[in-house]
Amino acid sequence: DPDKKIEVVLLACGSFNPITNMHLRLFELAKDYFRETGKYKVIKGIISPVGDAYKKKGLISANHRVAMAKLATKNLDWVEVDDWESSQSEWLETLKVLRYHHQKLLSPDPTVSLQNAIPLTKPGRKRKQEPNRHEPVKKKNQSPDIKSVPQVKLLCGTDMLESFGIPNLWKLEDITEIVENHGLVCISRAGTNVQKFIYESDILWRHRNNIHLVEEWITNDISSTKIRRALRRGQSIRYLVPDVVQGYIEKHDLYSPESEDRNAGVVLAPLQKHATESKN
Repeated sequence: DPDKKIEVVLLACGSFNPITNMHLRLFELAKDYFRETGKYKVIKGIISPVGDAYKKKGLISANHRVAMAKLATKNLDWVEVDDWESSQSEWLETLKVLRYHHQKLLSPDPTVSLQNAIPLTKPGRKRKQEPNRHEPVKKKNQSPDIKSVPQVKLLCGTDMLESFGIPNLWKLEDITEIVENHGLVCISRAGTNVQKFIYESDILWRHRNNIHLVEEWITNDISSTKIRRALRRGQSIRYLVPDVVQGYIEKHDLYSPESEDRNAGVVLAPLQKHATESKN
């Protein structure tokens, strides 16, 4: 069926420390973009806050970050918060989180664990053959969703894409598998040079058709860092985060000079892990 749209699930990984209106905007921008292609349909968005083991400076506890994200998305019918990643005792590579969510779509069995979050075999190949193989026997009323599993794509801002260039932050083979088997949706501020960054990376260039660049024309420069700074200074963050998130922060008195010093001087989990691995 030429009109059958490819279903997409958007996965956003990050600190969400705290979640802001900008994070929520990313989902809207990506959804509009895919709708406008006429080929894709976004069926779901997933917010997966990073676990405490990530050890980022100023990272407050995951239960607060998850709670705020849940409040922020409570009235959204298509974006949900998943705390699987944040409840792991150790830091997980983003690729493993992508695999987990892909696996979960394949078998909506809640017992999916890290063990069976295995890499996709040859991307897309199996999927293309399946429909034709069963064509002759296919009954009209057979459920159409056997045929294709939604694609899980990593939703990110320019900063995440550019972090691919930071030594030891990402494993090369992880980046390759992400862009080869899943795909990236990168929201970039109009005027930033994401194209140049992709051009300068052989891996990203090779899989550039799996990297969807979405230009954000209504610029939105809200960042969690700036939100925390305003809070430390006793300044208002209203209209920058959802009201419910602002209420939660005030109620629990979340961000302070003390909280910003958490993990100060500690090496970020991926850097620690990858540095250790390259020594062995």
